[in-house]
Amino acid sequence: MAEYDAVVIGAGHNGLVAAGYLARAGARVLVLERRPVVGGACVTEEPWPGYRVNTFAYASGLLRPKIVDDLELVRFGYDPIVCDPQGFAPQPDGRYLAFWLDDAREQKEIAKFSEKDARAYPGYVRYWDHVLDVIEPAMMAPPPPLDRFLETLPPGEAEPLLRDLFLKSARDFLDDWFESEELKGALAAGATIGTFAGPYTPGTAYILGHHNIGRLGEHRRVWGLMRGGMGRITEAMARSATHSGATVRTGVGVRSVVVEHGRAVGVVTEAGETVRARAVVSSVDVRHTLLEYLPAGTLERSVEDRLRRVRCQGACLKFNAALDGVPRFTAAPDPSYLVGAVDICPSMEYIERAYDDAKYGRFSREPSVDVYFQSLLDPSVAPHGKHTMTCFVQYAPTTLRDGSWDDTREAVAEKVLSTLEAYAPGLRKLVRHWQVVTPLDIERTLGMTGGNIDQGDITPDQIFSFRPIPGWSGYRTPVPGLYLCGSASHPGGGVIGAPGHNAAGVVLGDLRAGSGDAPSRPRASSGPVEG
Repeated sequence: MAEYDAVVIGAGHNGLVAAGYLARAGARVLVLERRPVVGGACVTEEPWPGYRVNTFAYASGLLRPKIVDDLELVRFGYDPIVCDPQGFAPQPDGRYLAFWLDDAREQKEIAKFSEKDARAYPGYVRYWDHVLDVIEPAMMAPPPPLDRFLETLPPGEAEPLLRDLFLKSARDFLDDWFESEELKGALAAGATIGTFAGPYTPGTAYILGHHNIGRLGEHRRVWGLMRGGMGRITEAMARSATHSGATVRTGVGVRSVVVEHGRAVGVVTEAGETVRARAVVSSVDVRHTLLEYLPAGTLERSVEDRLRRVRCQGACLKFNAALDGVPRFTAAPDPSYLVGAVDICPSMEYIERAYDDAKYGRFSREPSVDVYFQSLLDPSVAPHGKHTMTCFVQYAPTTLRDGSWDDTREAVAEKVLSTLEAYAPGLRKLVRHWQVVTPLDIERTLGMTGGNIDQGDITPDQIFSFRPIPGWSGYRTPVPGLYLCGSASHPGGGVIGAPGHNAAGVVLGDLRAGSGDAPSRPRASSGPVEG
């Protein structure tokens, strides 16, 4: 007899969301996490005494409000902070563009660069609100075939949506709306983040939409910070899941999935322990799950070939630092302008040139950098009077043409600092400690193939019914009893939680269908977290 209804591989945010929903439905759930802490990529660590750093994921907003409510995450410590301004884009000539929550104030900022663009911007906002009304519901359910999804749209909307988001590059899409290179550059950063593509690459307009789905409170299309760091999100998820009866074990990695008579019936841990379950639910990326955990010969060769073609190229690295003070940006009127994202991406051409380097195996000579100084809004993450800086840096290919990532940390740190110092002279003198997290580090630490933070690019050919591969987009895999719940499945990456939510629904449906009954115990009120 199975010990559990479901064993979840990986305590990243999607694994914990899946576990939370399964446990609340009464299932016996065990979560196994290889690392000593829960969180996966959504974790906050203390590399230097007193400094709490978001090692990987660094900004919140994508997590679906339904999940926050259903799992009662606020009760368990979920406490987001909305940034205002949302973003600050300094220019090389000393000018700047700030994005405010107040629409009128935001239009005034844009008008500094183009009156025409300021008039067009409200229409741009309405466009995305309409698109999100259409796409958001589809994110919280197994994906229909793309042609069937398009058929559900109001008459006359399918073709424009397909053209604008699935076929256009971010450059072409933004050129249709605006003339200011400064505005288009600031907006284009969201069209390439985490993806091995430049703003001139067809399909990047969809990625821009994916990163526009943020919701925090009554605000839409927003990003924020998590009080105490991103790890508070997954800590809240773990508390919610264990409150509902799930067991979470850290420091326990999975070596393989047990397959008997063609069906997944459990896992073997790295320590050799066998855990039997009616369902195995993996939040690990699809390549690791199906190509490494399964016994050789389990899958058809054609399926293996398609899995190996899933694009998982790394595109970014993190530069985290402890600072002795607040940097002074030449373009910033005062530090209050730095509480949201500080974006070093003065034009789309700048970002595309950075991508050009990566295409040929080089770290970008002029990287695009997304910077947060969380301690400005949340002093809890640094000692009194000190500050944190986290930088999301593109582009960083998985494999370097010359040398290795292990040999280039000093050079990478120097490049990031020199890029920032062009906008904030003297910043380097404030750096007390620094940390470079390369694509190789991401792969080693988190098991994300290639260091790809989305477990596969979220380009149009790898989304909806194409994710992770055509024919297997509904969270089930070719092996009965084995499911995917991570970012490799629909709707993709970011701290969004939807893959975990959707996969849990599929698993519960199959458990009920397989037994003629609901999961095999009543809902519990508490469960252990074991380390």
